Amino acid sequence: MNGDLKTGTLYLVSTPIGNLEDITLRAIRILKETDIIAAEDTRRTGQLLKHFNIKSSLESYHDYNKEKKTPFLLGLLSKGGTIAMVSDAGTPGISDPAYYLVKRAIQAGITVSPVPGATAAVASLIVSGLPTDRFVFEGFLPPKKGRTTRLEQLKNESRTLVLYEAPHRLDRTLNDLLNTFGNRQISVCREMTKKFEEIIRGTLTEIIEIFTRRKVRGEIVLVIKGCEKK
Repeated sequence: MNGDLKTGTLYLVSTPIGNLEDITLRAIRILKETDIIAAEDTRRTGQLLKHFNIKSSLESYHDYNKEKKTPFLLGLLSKGGTIAMVSDAGTPGISDPAYYLVKRAIQAGITVSPVPGATAAVASLIVSGLPTDRFVFEGFLPPKKGRTTRLEQLKNESRTLVLYEAPHRLDRTLNDLLNTFGNRQISVCREMTKKFEEIIRGTLTEIIEIFTRRKVRGEIVLVIKGCEKK
């Protein structure tokens, strides 16, 4: 093997969040040289591998099979094998099952190495026009139980807030934010780096009015101004 690929190592490989050119040369090399690529969605990752002519073995690893698959992957690593973990898009370990494997690999004394790259949260933050010196990433809000409690906990957070949201819950989330936080500045970032990338900035009331008149599709990141301390 060439470069810095080390035996017995779990690599967390960042993949494009949209535009396929947003992948590093190192990520491509490691994906080509690793023994196994553990992927959240093998069909989606398979398209990426085909694009870059990568023929490494592909293994599914997601929320529904992670407990069953983890012993197998740890066994391979303990014998000196290499595994590249990828998510559906972006950096693995953020709001996906990679964390489960990482935690158990560390407990087993296995080396875990990051291969940095695209992350939707950071890409959205830097174009939001909101403060970037201090921010907090909250992932997805609870869809039902605990949702109100979480929002109340975040209401007085002074740092910029970054959330992920699904299209079918966007309207509800925007209204929940308005009711809990008041009429703050927000940036809605949709389909980042993809063909139909869209960034809409404004107050919560302005954004709610915009999205009541249209249907929303694609992956969404919300960047919300923190609470201004009185």
